[in-house]
Amino acid sequence: MAQTTTNKTALVTGAGRGIGRAVAQRLAQDEVVVAVHYGHDDAAAKETVASIERGGGSAFAVRFDLAGTDSVEPLLDAVDDGFRSLGLPTGLDILVNNAGIALPGGVDTMTGADFDRLFAVNVRAPFFVTQGALARIRDGGRVINLSSAVTRIAIPDIAAYSMTKGAIDVFTRVLAQSVGARGITVNAVAPGYVLTDMNAWLVGNPAGQAEAAANVALGRIGEPGDIADIVAYLASDDARWITGQILDASGGTAL
Repeated sequence: MAQTTTNKTALVTGAGRGIGRAVAQRLAQDEVVVAVHYGHDDAAAKETVASIERGGGSAFAVRFDLAGTDSVEPLLDAVDDGFRSLGLPTGLDILVNNAGIALPGGVDTMTGADFDRLFAVNVRAPFFVTQGALARIRDGGRVINLSSAVTRIAIPDIAAYSMTKGAIDVFTRVLAQSVGARGITVNAVAPGYVLTDMNAWLVGNPAGQAEAAANVALGRIGEPGDIADIVAYLASDDARWITGQILDASGGTAL
C-alpha cells in the first residue's frame, strides 16, 4: 500500500463515477479529504460522497460544467468553501484532472462541434483548472492527469480524442518543469480498456471484453480500482522522485 497521505486535501474532477469515483474513494482510504467534482449527475456524485463517508472518510460534492464556462474560478471557490465548511484551511495537496469525454470521429467524420467539445473538456478544462489551482496547491503537492494508451496506439476512429490525450501528455511534461522548484510533482496515468461508462460497449458484453482482453498482456480488462491505486501511489510520498512521466496503466495493451 502507498504511504499514507493523512490530513491532505484533494480535488478530483469527474469523480461522480468510473475512474474518478474510484480515485476519490482510494484517496479517502488514505485519509485524504476529497472534493468530488461532477458535471451533471447529482445522484452519482452523492453516491460517491456517501460511499466515502460509509468507509469513514470525508468528502463533499461540487457541481460545475467544465465545458460551459469561460472561468473555472467558481469551481475553485466552491472547493475552498467546501473545505472551510469542514473546518479545514483552504488549499490543495492533490489535484487529479480526471474529467473527460470520448466522442467517436476520425479525420473523415469528426464534426467541428464535437471536435470543439472534446478539446474544451479534455484539454482546455484541465489546463485552466490547473492554472487556477496552482495558487492553492501547497509546495510539495501533486498534480495527476488522466491520459490514455491511445496516444501510442493508432486508432483512426477516435483520432480527435487521441489528440486531446496527446495534448495532456505534453502538458504534463511542461508543467512538471514549470513547478518543480516548488517540489510539486506532475505525472499522467494512461489507462487502456477499463470497464466504465466511457467504454460502454464493453459493459455487459462478454464477447467484446474477450476480444479486447486478447490484446492485453495481462489477459483481462482493467477495473477502475486498477487505475485508482496507481493514482494513489503517485499522490503519496513514495512517488516524490517521479515527475514529468506518463505511466502506462493498460495491463500491457497492444505491446
